[in-house]
Amino acid sequence: MVFAVRDDQFALDIVQDAMMKLAEKYASRPATELPMLFQRILQNTMRDHFRRQKVRNLWTIQVSSLSSAEDGDDHDPLESLAAAADAPAQEAPSDQLQQAQTLEIIEKAIRQLPERQRQAFLLRYWEELDVAEAATAMGCSEGSVKTHCSRAVHALSALLKDKGISL
Repeated sequence: MVFAVRDDQFALDIVQDAMMKLAEKYASRPATELPMLFQRILQNTMRDHFRRQKVRNLWTIQVSSLSSAEDGDDHDPLESLAAAADAPAQEAPSDQLQQAQTLEIIEKAIRQLPERQRQAFLLRYWEELDVAEAATAMGCSEGSVKTHCSRAVHALSALLKDKGISL
């Protein structure tokens, strides 16, 4: 697990989350089924972790560096994320300033969202809650959380596009 996520703390969190899901949902199953179920839950939890990391990185790296005029329509922003993650930790001050300004624009765009969309977006992508947990926190159905998240992402895309930031 540690080799897959390359971080001891994330690996421990993923295993703990998988164990909790196993205990909550499959406690009544025969003991012979538990190892197989645990492996599947662990794999899914790890996939969720990587998906959330990609989304989080997408919103926290310098968004304007994800594409250029020469990239065209075939450019995949997620490929840029992998390159950015492997880059040296120190950035030029001008890059740091541009990233701070971009993040400020993103934060303002998030504040412009309707309350329920903002709540769903922040719970799912910043707090890393799954749909069921976010639905419980918001006091609504899982379908409502999915709808609010989808609308929030579309609204944010439009708001950021108006500011000259394209993903």
